[in-house]
Amino acid sequence: MAEELMKEIDNRTAFTLHLFGLDIPIADSCVVTWIIMAVLVLLSIIFTRKLKKVPTGSQCILESFMNWLDNFFLGAVGENGKKYIPLLETFILYIGVSNIIGVFGFVPPTKDVNVTAALAGMAIILVQAAFIIKKGPLKWLKSLLNPINLLDLVTRPLSLCMRLFGNVLAAFIVMELIKVAITSNLGVPAIGIPVVASAYFDLFDGLLQAYVFAFLTSLYLAEALEDEESEGKKVKKLKKLHGGK
Repeated sequence: MAEELMKEIDNRTAFTLHLFGLDIPIADSCVVTWIIMAVLVLLSIIFTRKLKKVPTGSQCILESFMNWLDNFFLGAVGENGKKYIPLLETFILYIGVSNIIGVFGFVPPTKDVNVTAALAGMAIILVQAAFIIKKGPLKWLKSLLNPINLLDLVTRPLSLCMRLFGNVLAAFIVMELIKVAITSNLGVPAIGIPVVASAYFDLFDGLLQAYVFAFLTSLYLAEALEDEESEGKKVKKLKKLHGGK
């Protein structure tokens, strides 16, 4: 049982790419990511190729969903971060599909720490780039003189990476344990258990983790784009709470 579980947890190599005399291993997580990207692009083309001024049917559902995402992220980042909303929506769509793809028999790419580390890295680069664009490189460098801001450059991506990786991996392990227990005839009743467990670990928890990742990224972005006037009010409020010190 332990050997079967370890095989499933291991991020295997799908194939090796021979390029310029180098052998480049392509992991399963990378291949599944390509599949997810292709599906999302294809669905985008299908759902947007015949848009009508007065939406009907699937267009109503699509527009309602996109309006919900727009309003959700707009409420988090404010008007200052409006231009970054498409990137935040890309995060939540990709991570959401990646987390629930196990329902269709694929191994979730987000159970690979390399994938979650890359996502966390992109999120923090987005936040830092937005800060530089909004306030300039000099203020960005000045902000790094604050030890807390410098520490955030390490702790925030690490937190985003390990939270997503840990939750997805844990859900994957639980589902594999259930499958192994049933197929190994260990006395676990098969009726209903995989369905209920999958509904929670593959669907609910997977979508929840996508929401948490995108929401935290939007909060970091909103903080980076915060106006100096708002920052000043925050400092004054903190001083007032601490007796004017």
